[in-house]
Amino acid sequence: QVQLVESGGGLVQAGGSLRLSCAASGRTFFAMAWFRQAPGKEREFVAGLRWIGGYTNYADAVKGRFSLSTDNADNQLYLQMNGLKPEDTAVYYCAADSLRIGISPNDYTYWGQGTRVTVSS
Repeated sequence: QVQLVESGGGLVQAGGSLRLSCAASGRTFFAMAWFRQAPGKEREFVAGLRWIGGYTNYADAVKGRFSLSTDNADNQLYLQMNGLKPEDTAVYYCAADSLRIGISPNDYTYWGQGTRVTVSS
């Protein structure tokens, strides 16, 4: 059974940092990514990783502030978020796929339940 379990969300002041974790189990994935969805908005791509070769991709809105890392032994994907802004407030979702990497939610088959990030001004 495939499971993606996110953790690490919370409330932080603007300029602060959080690290989100995604624990993956059940199968081997070709790619994993983080998306976010703010109230009333569509789900948007934040950052993605291809496990083979370590290729990463970041949305322009988070470049230079967010970074991905992995713990291959435990199949964990992390999203380090620095310099948080109120506009980063959203539910953050971990996503994974066995065949492809992309920036559309439709590119991913498996999803976690989400973890909420709130950035106060």
